[in-house]
Amino acid sequence: MAAIWRRIALFQRVLLPLAVAVVFILIWEYGTKLAKVSPLLFAPPSAVWKSLELSFPILVQQSLPTLKETLLGFALASLLGVTLGTALVLSKRVRQALYPHILLFQLIPKVALAPLFIVWLGIGPTSRLSFAVFMAFFPVVIATMTGLLSADRNIVRLCTSLTATPWQTFMSVRVPYAMPHLFAGLKIAVTMAIIGVIVGEFVTAQEGLGYIIMFASSADDTALVFAAIGMLCAVGLTLYGAVALVEMLIQRRLGVTITSSEF
Repeated sequence: MAAIWRRIALFQRVLLPLAVAVVFILIWEYGTKLAKVSPLLFAPPSAVWKSLELSFPILVQQSLPTLKETLLGFALASLLGVTLGTALVLSKRVRQALYPHILLFQLIPKVALAPLFIVWLGIGPTSRLSFAVFMAFFPVVIATMTGLLSADRNIVRLCTSLTATPWQTFMSVRVPYAMPHLFAGLKIAVTMAIIGVIVGEFVTAQEGLGYIIMFASSADDTALVFAAIGMLCAVGLTLYGAVALVEMLIQRRLGVTITSSEF
């Protein structure tokens, strides 16, 4: 009976999404042919695969600048987000002074601000990196605040009654409780950092996957566009998996349960 349930769980988590992807690719492949859609307008998967094989060395080479700027932007956004989120929790005055402004900036459509970053910082990597940090830091701030405030109040009171210092309570109770929320925010932040870099590459870069996408679209090479998007998805999945791996290692290190959603 247990083996049957394991097979069902495997089907739900692995085989079912894979089956949906295969069905989608088949519909895409044969649907474009039956509808006689021009490959210049919407390339079928077979043409995308061929373009990926031909351009793979170039795509790998061009993915390195995108990966480098994404990693740096994600690291800076994580550091800034955790620091600011912790300060907002520990200091009521800081929270009252800064949180409304942070929320206001979050409500502004971020892509609309990309031209301003170019005006302020030029067309070099600084503008792309700054925009990636701007895109990614807010989820980390909110996740840090939510996690630190989610600690069980009874355990916090117990630490206080046992004469634990605020720092000991913070490190021993609040930080472990914050881990699930923090890593949820980091997973969102790494995807937002990629978006920030790609948007910057659309406008300013002469290298990177965003530049390849814009160059291929201007040449009506939709197969290369989809191939570059596929490479970009591979980069994003790799970074997301790296964050999930760190999450698992910290879970084992701290001995806490970091819950994950069904998704």
